[in-house]
Amino acid sequence: MRTMLRTTFGAVSVAVLLGVGACSGMSTRDQNTAIGAGVGAVGGAVLTGGSALGTVGGAAVGGLIGREVDKR
Repeated sequence: MRTMLRTTFGAVSVAVLLGVGACSGMSTRDQNTAIGAGVGAVGGAVLTGGSALGTVGGAAVGGLIGREVDKR
């Protein structure tokens, strides 16, 4: 059990580091879109009990909201 937890933590850590590095060349608007899509996907999954349609719908709505946040 302890080995599985350590492996999972390591995999999540690597994924987070790669995700942060991938955003370095993005504009602020693109970063807001990606963050909004991520938050929307998590929110959609939680609200629909893990439904794939809810997750994808949440990501789409979150991405649209994130894209419009910093419009000038």
